[in-house]
Amino acid sequence: MQSMTRALTVIGVPCSAGAHHGGLERGPAALRAAGLLDRLRQAGWEVSDAGDLAPRVFTADAAHPRARNQEAVLRACRDVAGAAGQAIAAGRIPVLVGGDCSITAGAVAGCLSQRPDTGVLYFDGDADLRTPQTTTAGNFDGMVIAALLGEGDPGYTGLAGPVPMVPLDRLAILGYDDSDIDPRERHLLGPSLSHAGGTQVAADPLGAAVAARRRVEASASAIVVHFDVDAVDSADLPLANYPHHGKGLSFDAAVTVLRELCASPAFAALVLTEVNPTHDPDGELLSRYLDGVAAAVAKPARGQ
Repeated sequence: MQSMTRALTVIGVPCSAGAHHGGLERGPAALRAAGLLDRLRQAGWEVSDAGDLAPRVFTADAAHPRARNQEAVLRACRDVAGAAGQAIAAGRIPVLVGGDCSITAGAVAGCLSQRPDTGVLYFDGDADLRTPQTTTAGNFDGMVIAALLGEGDPGYTGLAGPVPMVPLDRLAILGYDDSDIDPRERHLLGPSLSHAGGTQVAADPLGAAVAARRRVEASASAIVVHFDVDAVDSADLPLANYPHHGKGLSFDAAVTVLRELCASPAFAALVLTEVNPTHDPDGELLSRYLDGVAAAVAKPARGQ
C-alpha cells in the first residue's frame, strides 16, 4: 500500500441543515480564523484553500419531522462529493471542514467516484444508525452510517449510485455511545462490522484505533477518516454542537485515536464535523482543537 500525497485541499462546508439547530454553518470560517491552514502547514503539509461551498442552514422544517431539510442536505452532499472528487482526482487529500455529520456521506461518494474501493473510519460520539423510520429528531447527521450501509432515505443512501455505498468490511465505527442505539438499529452492528463503543475505546484508545484501521485497510486502498468532536467528553472540550457530558473520551485520547487513523498509508480524505463556534466566544477551545487536529496529521505521526 503506497503512501498518499502530502498535499491537502481545505474545503469549507458551512452546513447545519442536517443538525439539531443552527451554528455549525459558522464552523469553517471560525476554524480558518483560528489558524487552521497555518496549523496544517506547520504539521508538514502543502495546503491550498478551496474556499467554502454554498451554505446550507438549519430550519425547523416542521412539515418533515422525520427527514428535516432533506433537499438542503442532499444538495450539500452533492456539492461535497464534487469538490472532494475533484481534489482527489488532482492528487490531493481533501479536508472537509463542517458543518454537521451529514456531509460525510457526500465525502464518501466523492472518494468513491475516484477510488471504487474506498473505506471509512468513522470516529464519532454517536453510532449514527438512525433512519427516517427510527429517528425521533429527524436530523440527517444521525443517519450517516445507516445510509452508508444502504438503509434510510433513498436520496441519501443513493448519493454514490450503488447501494450500499460501503460494504461492511470497508467500514469501522468507533467512539459511539452504545446506550443511545435504538433496538431497531442493532442489526447493523453485526459481527461483520468493525465497531467499538466509547467505553471500549476509552479503555485502550490506541488499540481500538489500530484494530479499526487494520480491518479497513485489509480491503480498502483509499480511506475517508471522519472525526466528530462529540466523541470527546464535553466536560473536557465543550465544542460539540450536541453536548455529551460525562461520556466519550478525553481530548488527548481522541487525538491519539485520530492520529492512528490518519497515519494509514491509505488516508485519502478527512472530514471534521460538529464544531459549533458559538460555544467558544473567546476562541480558546478552537485553538486547542486545532492543535490536536494538527498533531494527529503531523508528519512524524505518519512515519515519513
